Amino acid sequence: MSALPADLLAGRDWRDLGIVAVFAVVYLGMFLGGLPRLKLDRSGVALLGAIAVIAFTGESVADAARAVDLPTLVLLFAFMVVSAQMRLGGFYTAVTRRVAALPLSRAGLLAALIVVAGALSAVFSNDVVCLAMTPVVARLCLRRGLDPLPFLVGLACAANIGSAATLIGNPQNMLIGSVMQLHFADYLRQALPPVALGLAFLWAWLAFVPAGTAPAIAPLPAAASDDDEPPFDAWQSAKGLGVALLLLAVFLFTDWPREVAALVGAGVLLLSRRLHSAEVMGHVDWQLLLLFIGLFVVNHAFEGTGLSADAVAWLAGRGVHLGEPGVLLVAGVALSNLVSNVPAVMLLLPHLQGAQAATLLALVSTLAGNLLLVGSIANLIVADLARKQGIDIGWRQHARIGLPVTIGTLAIVWAWWL
Repeated sequence: MSALPADLLAGRDWRDLGIVAVFAVVYLGMFLGGLPRLKLDRSGVALLGAIAVIAFTGESVADAARAVDLPTLVLLFAFMVVSAQMRLGGFYTAVTRRVAALPLSRAGLLAALIVVAGALSAVFSNDVVCLAMTPVVARLCLRRGLDPLPFLVGLACAANIGSAATLIGNPQNMLIGSVMQLHFADYLRQALPPVALGLAFLWAWLAFVPAGTAPAIAPLPAAASDDDEPPFDAWQSAKGLGVALLLLAVFLFTDWPREVAALVGAGVLLLSRRLHSAEVMGHVDWQLLLLFIGLFVVNHAFEGTGLSADAVAWLAGRGVHLGEPGVLLVAGVALSNLVSNVPAVMLLLPHLQGAQAATLLALVSTLAGNLLLVGSIANLIVADLARKQGIDIGWRQHARIGLPVTIGTLAIVWAWWL
């Protein structure tokens, strides 16, 4: 325990050193979003990293596959199918338009959009919710002559905050719930109060704290529309919503394996006379599934070197224990913004003990995504779609809202924890 960090590599064979090098390169890719001069995104980096550690360890592909947490992948895939059903049925767009049509004040409209985005993201993917709602919200602001930045950044923040309420709201929560065997209802009871308070804080900040001078906005004609979203289909939407609600009931009131129940639900949705299975599968985020698989293999190989356990023991010898809530909060926020929340959770999970620590990590890693524009895929989706509407959301514009909202929501979680 008295060894210096640099000495942790001493005495390790070439295989271990090769795995450590691959691990370092992979997480550099997570930080940068790819690797310089190479046409690789995070998923490509993770995949190549997995191939490299298989070569270094000499293990078979079957052995490497055992490192993958299959229940997490199955649950993630199944809810991607459910979200695809809702999007193809036009549900998200229809709900957003209905809210936009309400005769509300600016503060009232912000409240309605935050509640809708947060509630939908708790059940469906926050990324898909942002993908469907952003164009409608952007055009709503342009037509009414409202500053779109608070609405659009607020949409991303609300989707991130709301997704923390359940173990199916986002990929990292699915991973934590699966690996740590968390009970769905127990997690919901602990997470819902700080999430609800966090959404209320977001609304209060956007509604009442001056955000500076709003840019000049040219209102659009009321009839202007260039939606690429599918038209609303009441039957397809009802079918998807019915399956989602039934799955929630199963998760809350039974002990059935979540991944099995979700897979059955996805299978029911794929049995359709109107939506072709290829169309539904086209909305599955295969890149994200590949990222999970690659990181599972790389992290498992890194754990096998013993370096991770030695580093944690070295920190513990100096009074820094990952099991302590304060240390876990700081580590979760820092890593989530350095390498993204899913890789951060994968790094921290092996060193957690107990449901309380797992619940705290789920909340912290999700809320930390609001800090920076690149901290969450939902943020980037909103910024990209807003740009297509002529609205620029740079890192400064996002930080003016994301920074105080992240600090406020994390303070709420900490106060609730204490």
